[in-house]
Amino acid sequence: MFAIIESGGKQYKVAEGDTIRVELLPGCEAEQEIEIDKVLAVYDGEMLTPGHPYVESAKVTCKVVENGKGKKVVVFHYKPKKNIRKKNGHRQPFTKLQVVSIQA
Repeated sequence: MFAIIESGGKQYKVAEGDTIRVELLPGCEAEQEIEIDKVLAVYDGEMLTPGHPYVESAKVTCKVVENGKGKKVVVFHYKPKKNIRKKNGHRQPFTKLQVVSIQA
């Protein structure tokens, strides 16, 4: 059984026991359980149930493993022959979730 969920404007294919990294979910602490009700589709091994846009009464229960920051991305701007250089870095925050159960 797997489900397609939406979190942070992105879509993820999840099954029970999977670990995924999603955009930072504010207010979620480690070891806390959350329910995601934005389920786009559910496949139970025999039948695919698509949503319009979401599947009614379907939810995915996840446990928050950790909150953190991703790897640093270096952004470097320069203009040739003008001695203009600008270097910035960015670390995207994330929440790591472990899927506990899928209810359809």
